[in-house]
Amino acid sequence: MNYLFLDNGFEEIEAITTIDLLRRANIELTTVSITGKPMVLGAHKVAVQADRLMEDIDFSDANMLILPGGASHLEDCKALTDLLVKHNAENKLIAAICYAPSVLGKLGILEGKQATCYPGFENYLGESFLGGLVIESHNIITAKGPGLSSDFAFCIIEKLAGSDIADQVYDAAQY
Repeated sequence: MNYLFLDNGFEEIEAITTIDLLRRANIELTTVSITGKPMVLGAHKVAVQADRLMEDIDFSDANMLILPGGASHLEDCKALTDLLVKHNAENKLIAAICYAPSVLGKLGILEGKQATCYPGFENYLGESFLGGLVIESHNIITAKGPGLSSDFAFCIIEKLAGSDIADQVYDAAQY
């Protein structure tokens, strides 16, 4: 199973585009609220009902963890940060866009890897910061920001389902 985490203030285009395109590719994806409530409010006041609550999942079946950015406080959720560190230690897949790669940087997950993020958060990536638009490095996928939401999602699709499926969704979406 693949999980996308939502906190109040998440960047809607990053989360919803990723959810939509992964589900078009028939990739199993569960949205997870880390707020303790199923309804999560995005940065631009778009309300999204998460599939599940963080506290109701054991994540033993987790394949990829996906973090949209925005004005959220992902790093304040200890259950999530512990999960990210454990997931990375097992060399499992993690994807983060916009502000969210800085969470990975703060946790030391990006050490020895290359990454990108939204301008202004580069210092949290340290020597891992490469710049660029979408970067895949080892078990990590990062993307710069909201305008790259589709590219980010297509990179995830290719990683999880292969280039043929990514191309099919790409064509169907008229991208």
